Amino acid sequence: MDLVEMTLDVMKYTIDRISNITPELGAPKKEEELLRIVGETITPNGIGGENAFKLFKDVLVKACVPIDHPRHLAFVPAAPTRAAIMFDLVTSASSIHGAYWMEGAGGIFCENQAMKWLVSLTGLPETAFGVFTSGGTAANLSAMVAAREEWRRRSSDNVSVRGLLLTSDGAHSSVQAMAKVIDADVVMIDNHDERITGAELRRAIEELEEKDRKRLFAVVATGGTTNAGIIDELDSIASVCEQENVWFHVDCAYGGGALAANSVRNLFNGIEKADSITIDPHKWLFSPYDCGAVIYKDLKHAKNAHSQKGAYLEIFKDEGAQGFNPADYQIQLTRRVRGMPLWFSLAMHGTDKYKQAIERGIELAKIAENKINESEHVEVVRPSSLSVVLFRRKDWTPDQYKDWTYKNHNSGFALVTPTTWKKETVARFCFINPDTTEDDIDKILASMK
Repeated sequence: MDLVEMTLDVMKYTIDRISNITPELGAPKKEEELLRIVGETITPNGIGGENAFKLFKDVLVKACVPIDHPRHLAFVPAAPTRAAIMFDLVTSASSIHGAYWMEGAGGIFCENQAMKWLVSLTGLPETAFGVFTSGGTAANLSAMVAAREEWRRRSSDNVSVRGLLLTSDGAHSSVQAMAKVIDADVVMIDNHDERITGAELRRAIEELEEKDRKRLFAVVATGGTTNAGIIDELDSIASVCEQENVWFHVDCAYGGGALAANSVRNLFNGIEKADSITIDPHKWLFSPYDCGAVIYKDLKHAKNAHSQKGAYLEIFKDEGAQGFNPADYQIQLTRRVRGMPLWFSLAMHGTDKYKQAIERGIELAKIAENKINESEHVEVVRPSSLSVVLFRRKDWTPDQYKDWTYKNHNSGFALVTPTTWKKETVARFCFINPDTTEDDIDKILASMK
């Protein structure tokens, strides 16, 4: 098969997949089983494009769970727009290096147009800006490196000291993972799975030993916890951070999309006081994986921490080569222009359509909450928050929740997983996909009878 035929086959598959809003809900297989079915695919002479693509279509993709299935309500699913998926192909085909303006000016311009809209949602000063990353972990890491370096810049006494940051036990696991990477300590505020407030943050700071209080360089609040969609009391937390002169970071990886929703925007009051913010467009802004974003109130702090210098770059002195360099503001040097699919989708559909789609996720959560309240066999654990609903099947054990999950998934019907809330195993919905219907909710709830 020649390259043209191969390209046509790939494009046909892509068009079919993009137009299919209810793809097969695949399931993982053991590596040994996949190897038995597929065999070794990397060989001295190759197995041929036609054969490799057939193996992918017939076997390998069916061992994956599509995150955009309308009854995939586990974890934080995603629902990239068809426009964004198509332009992801264009992004790859265009071979744009997105680190420096000299090589990627046009692509970076597109990213920056999308970023300008994201920044406008936060209410940060006009001087604020950001850059696209591979995801929330890279964004949180980039922000915390900038925070630590700014803390060290203030005093030479801080240079050789291991930093410390405060966050809540509801924060995403990437906060602790990121702290390990930068060799910082983390003190968790036990807020009993609810939001943290400025008063609780103040108590946590006062409980620190004096030597630890001097090591405190950042506070990480959450704008929509992954487990329950809870938003910390950002306004009062910001005030404490300002009083203590510590960096205020808000992790909105999941919840950041809701900044565009008028119905819940007030819940984020105080985010405009943040020093940095993480948002994942590949979650609730309908962009393909992988696309995160980190936004800074003051870009110079990020540049001080991340800018890399190379002698080979100094030769480009022409005016057109001078511009915004994403590599200066986050941990990655080599990067694709991963914000371009988001730009194209926003340009094609307009921001109003995005607002409507995000509001639909919030509406679906409220619809599900009402349906649960009207049912006899299930009950709401806590009121819906953003697009998350926690509920319980009355009298079920943890094993029954697991069996229910496996049964629905293995049958190709739905993927809804249990979680833990205040030491209890409960069920959880997370609505992202506007193609999810009320009928989908009814059928999932009925499957628990």
